[in-house]
Amino acid sequence: MNDWQNNSQLITLPHSGYRVFTKDLGDSTATSQRTLLLLHGFPESSFSFNKVVAGLQQQFDRVVLLDMLGYGFSDKPDTVYSYSLIEQADAALRMWRVLGISGGHILSHDMGTSVLTELVSRQVNEMLPAWFPSGFHNFTFTNGSMVLGLAKLRVMQRLLLTRFGATIGQATSYRTFRSAVLSAHGADSASGHGLQESDVMGLWENVNLQDGQFKAHLTIRYLHDRRRFEESRWLSALGVAGKQTPVHICWGDADAVARIEMARYLKNTVCPDATLTVMPGVGHFCQLGSPELWLENVNAFYQQL
Repeated sequence: MNDWQNNSQLITLPHSGYRVFTKDLGDSTATSQRTLLLLHGFPESSFSFNKVVAGLQQQFDRVVLLDMLGYGFSDKPDTVYSYSLIEQADAALRMWRVLGISGGHILSHDMGTSVLTELVSRQVNEMLPAWFPSGFHNFTFTNGSMVLGLAKLRVMQRLLLTRFGATIGQATSYRTFRSAVLSAHGADSASGHGLQESDVMGLWENVNLQDGQFKAHLTIRYLHDRRRFEESRWLSALGVAGKQTPVHICWGDADAVARIEMARYLKNTVCPDATLTVMPGVGHFCQLGSPELWLENVNAFYQQL
């Protein structure tokens, strides 16, 4: 975990003053066509890409990761921040501006797919800022609850969304966290795509940074945004985006939360122009449990562009 802090910086966002943990790897002068932007999930951080980032650097000259506010090494405000997907998208754009990024390829996982659908909407509706002129060259979504009605949320996720959420967060132990993560992942060790104990421990250590385990009831609020904007703003925009920009839906079919039915629905109903890649036997935390297969499928999409 400490090694992950190497080659990183805390960027102070304009206006809010919150600090965002960032890893800007490779050539900082790379063009947008040679730049990859990554968005992590819940309850994760950029560390979830630790097994695949070297492989991504073989494909791109510049790879940029961040811990969204409330996650990992970034600030975790208690007040004056809603943890909405819209605010998280704003924060990512502000961080990219500080780094002088004018566009790029973008890849997302879990909650990051929801942040990305907000960015898709902004691109489709020509609402990206003027300093981001290159925009997003393509969109990759991996295992995230983009269609909430098809998601099978874990008990802990549902409890965190109730009025008892703060109490649940305070009472969470490594044992209960581990159980929830393994249950969500779906794939077990016997399949060859399960999570190692070190993977789960890494997630837990990230959650605990700056008392983050006590704020899970705040960071999970993004699911309220999915209910509010999913149909009217995000899925409709994704369908339009697919006709303008390459879209890749890359999914592990053993995911117990964002089930494979969701990926197929996205391809068949929402965005028929998308490329659908199904990773057999792969679970929810796909880049952790199956990094080699994940890299093979993700990079194959970029290579054929």
